[in-house]
Amino acid sequence: MKRNRLGNTGLEVSELCLGTMTFGTRTGVDEAHAQIDMALDHGINILDTAELYPVGPISAATQGDSERIVGQWVSRSGRRGDVLIATKVTGQGVKHIRNGAPISMATIREAIECSLRSLRTDYIDLYQLHWPNRPAYTFRRNWTFDPSSQDLNQILEHMSEVLETLQGLVNEGKIRFIGLSNESAWGTARWLRTAEDRGLPKVQTIQNEYSLLCRLFDTDLSELAHNERVGLLAYSPLATGLLTGKYRSGVVPDGSRMSLNPDLAGRATKRAHVAVDRYFDVARRHGLDLIHMALAWCRTRPFMASAIFGATRLAHLEHILRSVTVTLSEDCLMDIDKAHRDNPMPF
Repeated sequence: MKRNRLGNTGLEVSELCLGTMTFGTRTGVDEAHAQIDMALDHGINILDTAELYPVGPISAATQGDSERIVGQWVSRSGRRGDVLIATKVTGQGVKHIRNGAPISMATIREAIECSLRSLRTDYIDLYQLHWPNRPAYTFRRNWTFDPSSQDLNQILEHMSEVLETLQGLVNEGKIRFIGLSNESAWGTARWLRTAEDRGLPKVQTIQNEYSLLCRLFDTDLSELAHNERVGLLAYSPLATGLLTGKYRSGVVPDGSRMSLNPDLAGRATKRAHVAVDRYFDVARRHGLDLIHMALAWCRTRPFMASAIFGATRLAHLEHILRSVTVTLSEDCLMDIDKAHRDNPMPF
């Protein structure tokens, strides 16, 4: 499997990353461990998790199980050195995690110790901030986004405090590199500037949603990612299952994510279904599987470090892994571009 540069770390990561957010709810321990083994055997070298996970649903009863399942695999397999582990500290608003407290020096310190114990490791390769403290436009809030309530001085003080805390954890050997998630171009630029001005750890990655149906990254963030060498770890490259085609014609399979969350957190709009049908037609016209086309397209993006996918079952993982053998023709890419222009921002 092809590998890409991970920011300025000197590391390379596989073009696909195994996401673990269903580990502990929709994916049991044995299945999860088999998935990790299969992923590594096929060249994947990075796992993504978070202290918040699993989802489907998010709950206090299962919170942290995804990290614990990965940790059980680390302990059982003895293969810690074969994989990069990325995890995240939860942002504010999740009541069952530190009473919904925002990210701060104290919450990071508490979270990192919990994650290290759960993951059964002495260090985390990539430690990410799951979402900003300030109001942001991710999670479908771009339609009504208003930054006028932001306090610039408070934001900059927060960034300095967080980076100083992370520097301490780097010095202690508990984390290697840092990343952001659900961030904007302006926010990422300020993290970078603060780090440069104060000699603190530089942000190496940004984990934002990105797929054929969600292309907010394509303008200002892509320019920043290229020029500052901040790699995109794209989450939901299959748009939470929409780009598998399994929800076409109103079908909702039992046990699917849509059966648990009917609007897929605001993604399952009428326009999204129209766009999916269009991309399905493009794939069919070029003799491709829609899943393979969607993931192969992600690999063409110049700012992509790795695309994070989830697979509830081993058979799903096997199918997804075959996407790395697919190369899209220029005609196919032109058809994809036309479909995007005709169906921009469908959710």
